[in-house]
Amino acid sequence: MWSTGGWVLLCAVSTLLGFVLSRRRPPSPRHRSVSAGETTFATLHVAALAAPSLRAGLTRDSARRAVRHLRALLGASAVAVTDADGVLAWDGAADCHRGHASEHVRTVLSSGRPHVVAGSALDCGTPGCVIRGAAVAPLTVDGRVIGALTAYDTEMSVALVRAVTEVARWVSGQLELADLDSSRRRATEAETRALRAQISPHFVYNSLTTIASFVRTDPERARELLMDFADFTRHALRRGGDFTTLADELRCVDRYLLLERARFGERLRFTVRVAQEVLPVPVPFLCLQPLVENAIKHGIAATGGSGEVRVVVRDAGPEAHITVEDDGLGMDPARARRLLGDGPSRGPEEGGIGLANVDVRFRHIYGEEYGLVVETALGAGTKIRLRVPKLPSSNSY
Repeated sequence: MWSTGGWVLLCAVSTLLGFVLSRRRPPSPRHRSVSAGETTFATLHVAALAAPSLRAGLTRDSARRAVRHLRALLGASAVAVTDADGVLAWDGAADCHRGHASEHVRTVLSSGRPHVVAGSALDCGTPGCVIRGAAVAPLTVDGRVIGALTAYDTEMSVALVRAVTEVARWVSGQLELADLDSSRRRATEAETRALRAQISPHFVYNSLTTIASFVRTDPERARELLMDFADFTRHALRRGGDFTTLADELRCVDRYLLLERARFGERLRFTVRVAQEVLPVPVPFLCLQPLVENAIKHGIAATGGSGEVRVVVRDAGPEAHITVEDDGLGMDPARARRLLGDGPSRGPEEGGIGLANVDVRFRHIYGEEYGLVVETALGAGTKIRLRVPKLPSSNSY
């Protein structure tokens, strides 16, 4: 399937090929197919060189890296990339027009439509200047005009205007993708911050209260638990990348379980079984602790009795398969769907913020098929399944 950016690139390539070929001497029939093929390759190659810079968004640095490739695409004497504040980058001759580039794009920035600058509006006052026209097209993101692409040349033609318009559309497509990438990163960061905030209120209070209860009766146990609490919070509240290793995540879970075991005593039993081969696998930060917390809070604590939590991590070839299971009360499957956001909106009293958070993050990072799978029924406990691809993520630390 072609992405929007792919279709825009195809349109731009078609227009550019027509523009480039129209300015060249027609080849003989024997060489026509070879020449067209070479032109197509050259155009696609230059577009591919410009794309990575544009995927960083419209900044002075990204514009400077991309502008020479954009001029190569257009074959113009000079090309300028501007935003609302002025010229971000310039490439080519006719430097005498650079100081007026911001004036040339005003109409486009306000109207959002391509514009041609010629005649007295282009007069730079420099004797011998050969520039006779400028084609300006808007750069847009999410329907908003954020800048403009301008091509200056020694002659003005319909083909140049069309080429500038199509290249600007392609550049806008790359900037849209950059904006989506940025939004996705911000969403992931916000979700991680939400998890940290969720940990703080109830767990910190319960843990410190439990530790305090051992200070007089068993000071050594209190010291050990305090060290466990410090290790857990160091991991959960650290500032770093969005990823960690499965080994580090399991170490965080181990500290969490030890603290909860001190709180619940013999009422809480837990087992953790892990295949050694999967310990180095990168996983999203804080992806397991919320699942274990859910098992204890809604599976064990809610019963008022005792129960067991089991964490199993298996090596499954290209993936690591994780299950977090409890033998507690379980829940109605419809409620489980609501916790994951597949039903009516849940209120704070519904709980399950951690489950939904992990589910959304996995779908964002790995794809829709990697969301949480919850198996549950009233009186039958809850099992949560999770799959993690072994291939390192591009977002990993």
